[in-house]
Amino acid sequence: MTHVLVLGATGQVATALRRRLEGEHRLTVAGRSVLDLSDPVAAYEFVRGSGADVVVNAAAYTAVDRAETEAEAARALNATGPEAAARAAAEIGAPFIHFSTDYVFDGSKGSPYVETDPVNPLGVYGATKLEGEAAVAAANPRHVILRTSWVCSPDGANFLKTMLRLAAEKDEIGVVSDQHGRPTFASDLAEATVRIIEALLGDEDAGRYGVFHASSRGETTWYGFATAIMEGSAARGGPSCRVRPIGSAEYPTPVRRPADSRLDGARLEQVYGVRMPEWREALDRCLDQIYDRDTRRGDAT
Repeated sequence: MTHVLVLGATGQVATALRRRLEGEHRLTVAGRSVLDLSDPVAAYEFVRGSGADVVVNAAAYTAVDRAETEAEAARALNATGPEAAARAAAEIGAPFIHFSTDYVFDGSKGSPYVETDPVNPLGVYGATKLEGEAAVAAANPRHVILRTSWVCSPDGANFLKTMLRLAAEKDEIGVVSDQHGRPTFASDLAEATVRIIEALLGDEDAGRYGVFHASSRGETTWYGFATAIMEGSAARGGPSCRVRPIGSAEYPTPVRRPADSRLDGARLEQVYGVRMPEWREALDRCLDQIYDRDTRRGDAT
């Protein structure tokens, strides 16, 4: 049975990975209570002694705005720690799968980004994730770096959960309509990761390593995503409110977001046969999970 070490435990992707991998692989989950990934010595020693067949790093510093004032903390968790973990994985002969972000791009291309497009992060978060990509690649030749975007799930804090909370509190909300991207769901990333693990352990083709884009098919704006969430929630008897489109200038943030961060997933499909779902289909599945969970909680009270 393949031994998979997952770095991270409570984040959206780590949670989805744990659910997907349990029972199918020998699984070790190393959350913050077990391993502080921002400590490179601890990260190296933990991975070096794990005996894992493959290591998946699902831990990250993701507070985009706060990273501007916590640059060293962001760098430690997004670059320094992953580099040490990837180096240790290389020494025990384990491939290293690492998640990155669409925020390595500035959003000015005007069409979906491919893996070889020039990068230009707009803030510290994107810059430290980019540093992490380079560090992981240099530390372990057998690396797969998955750039993804707008991650949501039934777990943790994310845009989808925020919209549902606001829908229960307000009659109307304003949501940015001039930032384009592709919502991606943690369960789909977990499924893609399992497909990649199986391929890597069965085939030493060097062409399977490198950077890949993994985001849902289709595209929308934050406003379009919010509108779809409200429609889906209402259809399931959940809260809903009016959504008003606003420009980015009406919702200023410390860090400017990419205006168009759509990711092209053709290489992932070509190399691994992984065709990510369309985002509306994935949203429906996610809402079904949320409302099924809420129903079961209600039945238990």
